[in-house]
Amino acid sequence: MKFYLGTHQPSWLACDLGIPLMVSHRRLAGRRRLPRASSEWALDSGGFSELGLYGTWVTSAKDYVVAVRRYAEEIGNLTWAAPMDWMCEPAMLAKTKLTVLDHQQLTVDNFLRLRDLAPELPIVPVVHGDTAQSYLRCVDLYEANGIRLGDYPTVGVGSVCRRQRTHEVETIMRSLADRGLRLHGFGVKITGLGRCASALASADSMGWSLSGRYVPGCTPSHRTESNCLRYALSWHARLHATLPTTPADPDPPACPHQPAGPEPRTPSPRTRPHPLWPPRAVVKRSPFPGSLSMDTETCPPAQTGEQPPEPGERARCSARLRRQRTPRCHPAGQRACRPGKAVTR
Repeated sequence: MKFYLGTHQPSWLACDLGIPLMVSHRRLAGRRRLPRASSEWALDSGGFSELGLYGTWVTSAKDYVVAVRRYAEEIGNLTWAAPMDWMCEPAMLAKTKLTVLDHQQLTVDNFLRLRDLAPELPIVPVVHGDTAQSYLRCVDLYEANGIRLGDYPTVGVGSVCRRQRTHEVETIMRSLADRGLRLHGFGVKITGLGRCASALASADSMGWSLSGRYVPGCTPSHRTESNCLRYALSWHARLHATLPTTPADPDPPACPHQPAGPEPRTPSPRTRPHPLWPPRAVVKRSPFPGSLSMDTETCPPAQTGEQPPEPGERARCSARLRRQRTPRCHPAGQRACRPGKAVTR
């Protein structure tokens, strides 16, 4: 099973991490310059945040198509993109004042709209519901509109992230898999993944960021690990090791509404692995006031598979070092000595 690491850091797309990433449209929209992806990734529409904030979709279908087309051209290596779907969690229903059937019909209508606007984009269908029977009803809604979900390489399954501690999610996934669908579980957590991994072709999660909020940072500039690339990769490796080993899946069918495109972009020869943490200077106070002694200390070498700190870390360390180099009561310091006090030499 392929597992996408969800991230809110678009710059990670340019890193040669060797694992697929999942990035939200809300994190990419409005950016002037986009990173060039070095490996495959998938686009989430950000519908959970949009419906939670506004109770409806304020982004139009045309604007979303323009954005997805830009991501496919400028970022590259886009495997698939989610439509502007409508989640069926109780919190979302309370926000929109609509029923589960209304959300399902709006999801199907939006997929049809996006397919008509841009049939060349790899936008995949997504099914929602609140029970196993309602998910099958959503599949029937697609088929009633002439869409055979079994012909698509990926079919997303949403509205499951809030009830993965129950056996209901396993029933939902297996009932859909029995229809011959290649499923992708949106926001699947570890508790739910262990029950339905065999019924999924792929899944994604950003649970590492939530758990990282309660872990002290690995560097002085990291207050927690909720934004740490090293921690995210370690979390992904541990999770991937727990997944059951299954026989290799056959090649997924080509999208029936997408023409054959160019071969996937290979990483540029300019791509370089991250450098190790550089030597840092350590400021030691001299026993004589007003003087400093500078020593250099080399950080321990990176362990196997360990990733360097996030971009910008060196600049922050350099700025902190410059502040430490100047004594508090030095004539050239930022704080002048108080009147009547001489600087001890």
